[in-house]
Amino acid sequence: MTLRVGVIGTGMIGRDHIRRMTTVLAGVAVTAVTDVDVATAKKVAEGLPGAVLHATGEDLIADPAVDAVVVCSWGPTHEQYVLGSIAAGKPVFCEKPLATTQDACRRIVEAEVAAGRRLVQVGYMRRYDAAYRALKEVVDSGQIGNPLMMHCAHRNADVPSFYEKESAITDTAVHEIDMVRWMFGEEITAARVLIPRKSRNGGPLQDPLLLILEMAGGALVDVEISVNIRYGYDIRGEVVGEDGTAALGDLSPVLVRSAGQAATPVPVDWRERFLRAYDVEIQEWVDSIAGGGVPLGPSAWDGYAAAAVSDSGVEALRTGTRVPVTLAPRPALYDAAVEVPR
Repeated sequence: MTLRVGVIGTGMIGRDHIRRMTTVLAGVAVTAVTDVDVATAKKVAEGLPGAVLHATGEDLIADPAVDAVVVCSWGPTHEQYVLGSIAAGKPVFCEKPLATTQDACRRIVEAEVAAGRRLVQVGYMRRYDAAYRALKEVVDSGQIGNPLMMHCAHRNADVPSFYEKESAITDTAVHEIDMVRWMFGEEITAARVLIPRKSRNGGPLQDPLLLILEMAGGALVDVEISVNIRYGYDIRGEVVGEDGTAALGDLSPVLVRSAGQAATPVPVDWRERFLRAYDVEIQEWVDSIAGGGVPLGPSAWDGYAAAAVSDSGVEALRTGTRVPVTLAPRPALYDAAVEVPR
Protein backbone atom coordinates (compact mmCIF):
# COMPACT_ATOMS: atom_id res chain seq x y z
CA MET A 1 0.00 0.00 0.00
CA THR A 2 1.32 3.44 -0.95
CA LEU A 3 0.76 6.30 1.50
CA ARG A 4 -0.57 9.36 -0.33
CA VAL A 5 0.89 12.55 1.12
CA GLY A 6 0.01 16.20 0.66
CA VAL A 7 2.72 18.80 1.30
CA ILE A 8 1.86 22.27 2.62
CA GLY A 9 4.77 24.59 1.89
CA THR A 10 7.05 24.22 -1.13
CA GLY A 11 9.99 26.27 0.09
CA MET A 12 13.46 24.79 0.58
CA ILE A 13 12.61 22.16 3.21
CA GLY A 14 9.28 21.33 1.55
CA ARG A 15 10.93 20.73 -1.81
CA ASP A 16 13.63 18.65 -0.15
CA HIS A 17 11.03 16.42 1.54
CA ILE A 18 9.20 16.09 -1.78
CA ARG A 19 12.46 15.05 -3.43
CA ARG A 20 13.13 12.34 -0.84
CA MET A 21 9.55 11.05 -0.89
CA THR A 22 9.58 10.77 -4.69
CA THR A 23 13.15 9.58 -5.36
CA VAL A 24 14.60 8.05 -2.17
CA LEU A 25 11.93 6.54 0.06
CA ALA A 26 9.57 3.60 -0.36
CA GLY A 27 5.82 3.25 0.14
CA VAL A 28 4.94 6.92 -0.31
CA ALA A 29 3.72 9.22 -3.08
CA VAL A 30 3.16 12.98 -3.13
CA THR A 31 -0.37 13.55 -4.45
CA ALA A 32 -0.98 17.21 -3.57
CA VAL A 33 0.91 20.43 -2.85
CA THR A 34 0.15 24.02 -1.89
CA ASP A 35 2.00 27.20 -0.95
CA VAL A 36 1.26 30.90 -0.55
CA ASP A 37 3.80 31.34 -3.37
CA VAL A 38 1.51 29.98 -6.06
CA ALA A 39 4.09 30.17 -8.83
CA THR A 40 6.57 28.01 -6.90
CA ALA A 41 3.89 25.52 -5.88
CA LYS A 42 2.67 25.30 -9.49
CA LYS A 43 6.19 24.57 -10.72
CA VAL A 44 6.61 21.86 -8.08
CA ALA A 45 3.24 20.30 -8.93
CA GLU A 46 4.14 20.21 -12.62
CA GLY A 47 7.11 18.02 -11.77
CA LEU A 48 4.92 15.51 -9.89
CA PRO A 49 2.82 13.39 -12.26
CA GLY A 50 -0.76 13.24 -11.04
CA ALA A 51 -0.27 15.67 -8.15
CA VAL A 52 -2.96 18.29 -7.51
CA LEU A 53 -2.16 21.93 -6.82
CA HIS A 54 -4.47 23.27 -4.09
CA ALA A 55 -5.27 26.90 -3.39
CA THR A 56 -5.07 26.52 0.41
CA GLY A 57 -3.76 24.18 3.06
CA GLU A 58 -7.32 23.51 4.19
CA ASP A 59 -8.26 22.38 0.68
CA LEU A 60 -5.27 20.03 0.61
CA ILE A 61 -6.15 18.52 4.00
CA ALA A 62 -9.73 17.88 2.82
CA ASP A 63 -8.58 16.17 -0.40
CA PRO A 64 -9.72 12.51 -0.29
CA ALA A 65 -6.58 11.60 -2.28
CA VAL A 66 -4.44 12.75 0.67
CA ASP A 67 -3.94 10.15 3.43
CA ALA A 68 -1.42 12.17 5.47
CA VAL A 69 -0.08 15.71 5.57
CA VAL A 70 3.43 17.18 5.74
CA VAL A 71 3.56 20.79 7.00
CA CYS A 72 6.61 22.80 5.85
CA SER A 73 5.05 26.26 5.73
CA TRP A 74 5.94 29.42 7.67
CA GLY A 75 6.04 28.74 11.43
CA PRO A 76 3.05 30.91 12.45
CA THR A 77 0.81 28.87 10.11
CA HIS A 78 1.69 25.51 11.64
CA GLU A 79 -1.02 25.57 14.29
CA GLN A 80 -3.89 25.99 11.84
CA TYR A 81 -2.69 23.22 9.54
CA VAL A 82 -1.88 20.76 12.33
CA LEU A 83 -5.26 21.40 13.98
CA GLY A 84 -6.95 21.03 10.60
CA SER A 85 -5.24 17.67 10.05
CA ILE A 86 -6.28 16.45 13.51
CA ALA A 87 -9.88 17.50 12.85
CA ALA A 88 -9.77 15.56 9.57
CA GLY A 89 -8.35 12.50 11.34
CA LYS A 90 -5.22 12.52 9.18
CA PRO A 91 -1.65 11.92 10.42
CA VAL A 92 0.46 15.05 10.12
CA PHE A 93 4.22 15.50 10.08
CA CYS A 94 5.06 19.08 11.08
CA GLU A 95 8.49 20.58 10.66
CA LYS A 96 9.66 22.39 13.77
CA PRO A 97 8.37 24.37 15.46
CA LEU A 98 5.10 22.60 16.20
CA ALA A 99 3.77 26.13 16.78
CA THR A 100 5.30 29.47 17.68
CA THR A 101 3.87 29.80 21.21
CA GLN A 102 3.36 27.52 24.20
CA ASP A 103 -0.36 28.24 24.15
CA ALA A 104 -0.64 27.20 20.51
CA CYS A 105 1.28 23.99 21.22
CA ARG A 106 -1.04 23.23 24.13
CA ARG A 107 -4.08 23.71 21.90
CA ILE A 108 -2.63 21.12 19.55
CA VAL A 109 -1.98 18.72 22.43
CA GLU A 110 -5.53 19.22 23.70
CA ALA A 111 -7.00 18.64 20.24
CA GLU A 112 -5.03 15.42 19.81
CA VAL A 113 -6.02 14.18 23.26
CA ALA A 114 -9.66 14.91 22.42
CA ALA A 115 -9.24 12.92 19.19
CA GLY A 116 -8.09 9.97 21.31
CA ARG A 117 -5.05 8.93 19.26
CA ARG A 118 -1.66 10.25 18.24
CA LEU A 119 -1.70 11.87 14.83
CA VAL A 120 1.12 14.43 15.11
CA GLN A 121 4.86 14.04 14.62
CA VAL A 122 7.29 16.96 14.91
CA GLY A 123 10.41 17.21 12.73
CA TYR A 124 13.23 16.85 15.25
CA MET A 125 15.61 14.86 13.06
CA ARG A 126 18.48 14.51 15.57
CA ARG A 127 16.69 11.45 16.98
CA TYR A 128 17.15 9.76 13.59
CA ASP A 129 20.85 10.51 13.11
CA ALA A 130 23.01 7.37 13.26
CA ALA A 131 25.61 9.02 15.52
CA TYR A 132 23.04 10.24 18.04
CA ARG A 133 21.30 6.87 18.05
CA ALA A 134 24.60 5.11 18.70
CA LEU A 135 25.34 7.56 21.53
CA LYS A 136 21.92 6.93 23.10
CA GLU A 137 22.45 3.17 22.89
CA VAL A 138 25.66 3.53 24.93
CA VAL A 139 23.94 5.77 27.50
CA ASP A 140 20.96 3.42 27.82
CA SER A 141 23.20 0.35 28.13
CA GLY A 142 24.73 1.60 31.38
CA GLN A 143 28.25 1.08 29.99
CA ILE A 144 29.40 4.50 31.26
CA GLY A 145 27.29 4.44 34.42
CA ASN A 146 24.69 7.06 35.26
CA PRO A 147 25.03 10.13 33.03
CA LEU A 148 26.15 13.16 35.00
CA MET A 149 26.69 15.82 32.33
CA MET A 150 26.45 16.36 28.60
CA HIS A 151 28.55 18.83 26.62
CA CYS A 152 27.05 20.01 23.34
CA ALA A 153 28.10 22.42 20.61
CA HIS A 154 25.91 23.81 17.83
CA ARG A 155 28.05 25.84 15.44
CA ASN A 156 26.96 27.53 12.21
CA ALA A 157 29.31 29.14 9.71
CA ASP A 158 26.88 32.09 9.59
CA VAL A 159 23.20 32.92 9.80
CA PRO A 160 20.84 35.06 7.66
CA SER A 161 20.30 38.77 8.30
CA PHE A 162 16.83 38.23 9.79
CA TYR A 163 18.24 35.99 12.56
CA GLU A 164 17.56 37.57 15.97
CA LYS A 165 19.28 37.12 19.34
CA GLU A 166 16.41 34.96 20.63
CA SER A 167 16.81 32.71 17.57
CA ALA A 168 19.93 31.24 19.18
CA ILE A 169 17.53 29.53 21.62
CA THR A 170 14.29 29.17 19.67
CA ASP A 171 15.70 28.18 16.27
CA THR A 172 19.18 26.82 16.93
CA ALA A 173 19.47 25.29 20.43
CA VAL A 174 15.91 23.95 20.25
CA HIS A 175 17.36 20.90 18.49
CA GLU A 176 19.58 20.19 21.51
CA ILE A 177 16.61 20.89 23.79
CA ASP A 178 14.61 18.11 22.15
CA MET A 179 17.63 15.83 21.77
CA VAL A 180 18.62 15.85 25.46
CA ARG A 181 15.04 15.13 26.57
CA TRP A 182 15.19 12.07 24.32
CA MET A 183 18.79 11.17 25.21
CA PHE A 184 18.09 11.12 28.98
CA GLY A 185 14.42 10.10 28.79
CA GLU A 186 13.32 12.91 31.11
CA GLU A 187 12.20 16.52 31.15
CA ILE A 188 14.26 19.70 31.50
CA THR A 189 13.47 21.58 34.70
CA ALA A 190 15.38 24.87 34.39
CA ALA A 191 17.52 26.95 32.04
CA ARG A 192 20.32 29.49 32.40
CA VAL A 193 22.33 31.42 29.80
CA LEU A 194 25.93 32.57 30.22
CA ILE A 195 27.32 35.27 27.95
CA PRO A 196 31.02 35.08 27.07
CA ARG A 197 33.13 37.60 25.17
CA LYS A 198 31.38 38.64 21.97
CA SER A 199 32.75 37.39 18.65
CA ARG A 200 33.81 40.04 16.14
CA ASN A 201 31.88 37.99 13.55
CA GLY A 202 28.56 38.28 15.38
CA GLY A 203 27.49 41.70 14.14
CA PRO A 204 24.52 42.91 16.23
CA LEU A 205 24.07 39.47 17.80
CA GLN A 206 25.45 38.38 21.15
CA ASP A 207 27.40 35.44 19.80
CA PRO A 208 28.34 32.95 21.17
CA LEU A 209 26.12 31.91 24.08
CA LEU A 210 26.30 29.07 26.61
CA LEU A 211 22.94 27.54 27.49
CA ILE A 212 22.80 25.49 30.70
CA LEU A 213 19.94 22.99 31.10
CA GLU A 214 19.02 21.17 34.30
CA MET A 215 17.53 17.71 33.81
CA ALA A 216 14.88 16.24 36.10
CA GLY A 217 17.27 13.48 37.20
CA GLY A 218 19.99 15.93 38.22
CA ALA A 219 22.28 15.85 35.18
CA LEU A 220 23.49 19.14 33.71
CA VAL A 221 23.74 19.91 30.00
CA ASP A 222 25.72 22.76 28.49
CA VAL A 223 25.13 23.88 24.91
CA GLU A 224 27.62 26.15 23.17
CA ILE A 225 25.72 28.16 20.54
CA SER A 226 28.06 29.75 17.99
CA VAL A 227 26.28 30.93 14.86
CA ASN A 228 29.00 32.89 13.06
CA ILE A 229 32.03 30.66 13.49
CA ARG A 230 32.91 30.77 9.79
CA TYR A 231 34.68 27.39 9.38
CA GLY A 232 31.56 25.27 8.81
CA TYR A 233 28.60 23.51 10.42
CA ASP A 234 29.85 21.60 13.45
CA ILE A 235 27.62 19.58 15.80
CA ARG A 236 29.18 17.98 18.88
CA GLY A 237 27.98 15.99 21.86
CA GLU A 238 29.65 14.14 24.71
CA VAL A 239 27.97 12.45 27.66
CA VAL A 240 30.02 12.21 30.87
CA GLY A 241 29.04 9.25 33.03
CA GLU A 242 30.17 7.81 36.35
CA ASP A 243 32.42 5.25 34.69
CA GLY A 244 33.38 6.81 31.37
CA THR A 245 32.33 9.08 28.54
CA ALA A 246 30.69 8.64 25.13
CA ALA A 247 30.77 11.16 22.30
CA LEU A 248 29.43 11.58 18.78
CA GLY A 249 31.78 10.22 16.14
CA ASP A 250 33.79 12.21 13.61
CA LEU A 251 32.06 14.72 11.37
CA SER A 252 33.25 12.97 8.23
CA PRO A 253 33.95 9.33 7.33
CA VAL A 254 37.13 10.38 5.54
CA LEU A 255 40.49 11.69 6.79
CA VAL A 256 42.61 13.27 4.05
CA ARG A 257 46.40 13.39 4.42
CA SER A 258 47.97 15.73 1.89
CA ALA A 259 50.66 18.42 1.63
CA GLY A 260 51.92 17.80 5.13
CA GLN A 261 48.50 18.01 6.74
CA ALA A 262 45.73 15.69 7.90
CA ALA A 263 42.23 17.10 7.48
CA THR A 264 38.67 16.00 8.11
CA PRO A 265 36.10 17.86 6.00
CA VAL A 266 33.52 19.87 7.94
CA PRO A 267 29.91 19.96 6.65
CA VAL A 268 28.84 23.19 4.99
CA ASP A 269 25.38 23.31 6.57
CA TRP A 270 22.64 21.31 8.29
CA ARG A 271 21.45 19.74 5.05
CA GLU A 272 24.80 18.10 4.46
CA ARG A 273 25.28 16.99 8.09
CA PHE A 274 21.79 15.53 8.60
CA LEU A 275 20.84 14.44 5.06
CA ARG A 276 20.57 10.77 5.97
CA ALA A 277 18.77 11.54 9.24
CA TYR A 278 16.01 13.30 7.28
CA ASP A 279 15.68 10.26 5.02
CA VAL A 280 15.37 7.90 8.00
CA GLU A 281 12.97 10.26 9.79
CA ILE A 282 10.44 10.47 6.96
CA GLN A 283 10.74 6.77 6.07
CA GLU A 284 10.05 5.74 9.67
CA TRP A 285 7.11 8.16 9.81
CA VAL A 286 5.67 6.64 6.62
CA ASP A 287 6.19 3.11 7.90
CA SER A 288 4.64 3.87 11.30
CA ILE A 289 1.38 5.33 9.95
CA ALA A 290 0.91 2.99 6.99
CA GLY A 291 -2.21 0.90 7.37
CA GLY A 292 -3.67 3.10 10.10
CA GLY A 293 -0.80 3.08 12.58
CA VAL A 294 0.24 6.01 14.74
CA PRO A 295 3.43 8.08 14.45
CA LEU A 296 6.13 6.91 16.85
CA GLY A 297 8.53 9.85 16.60
CA PRO A 298 8.61 13.21 18.41
CA SER A 299 5.06 13.93 19.51
CA ALA A 300 2.90 16.99 20.00
CA TRP A 301 3.90 16.81 23.67
CA ASP A 302 7.56 16.93 22.65
CA GLY A 303 6.80 20.01 20.54
CA TYR A 304 5.07 21.65 23.50
CA ALA A 305 7.87 20.76 25.93
CA ALA A 306 10.50 22.15 23.55
CA ALA A 307 8.53 25.39 23.29
CA ALA A 308 8.28 25.67 27.08
CA VAL A 309 12.03 25.13 27.55
CA SER A 310 12.79 27.58 24.73
CA ASP A 311 10.67 30.22 26.44
CA SER A 312 12.57 29.66 29.69
CA GLY A 313 15.84 29.92 27.78
CA VAL A 314 14.80 33.21 26.17
CA GLU A 315 13.79 34.58 29.58
CA ALA A 316 17.12 33.46 31.03
CA LEU A 317 18.92 35.24 28.19
CA ARG A 318 16.91 38.41 28.83
CA THR A 319 17.29 38.47 32.61
CA GLY A 320 20.56 36.67 33.28
CA THR A 321 18.80 34.49 35.86
CA ARG A 322 17.98 30.82 36.33
CA VAL A 323 14.47 30.28 34.96
CA PRO A 324 12.42 27.18 35.91
CA VAL A 325 10.52 25.30 33.21
CA THR A 326 6.82 24.91 33.97
CA LEU A 327 4.92 22.20 32.12
CA ALA A 328 1.25 21.31 32.23
CA PRO A 329 0.43 17.78 33.45
CA ARG A 330 1.34 15.34 30.71
CA PRO A 331 -1.69 13.46 29.31
CA ALA A 332 -1.56 9.67 29.38
CA LEU A 333 -1.57 9.67 25.58
CA TYR A 334 2.08 10.76 25.76
CA ASP A 335 3.33 8.51 28.53
CA ALA A 336 6.28 7.46 26.32
CA ALA A 337 6.65 10.88 24.70
CA VAL A 338 10.39 11.24 25.31
CA GLU A 339 11.19 7.84 23.87
CA VAL A 340 11.39 6.75 20.24
CA PRO A 341 10.55 3.04 19.87
CA ARG A 342 12.77 1.29 17.35
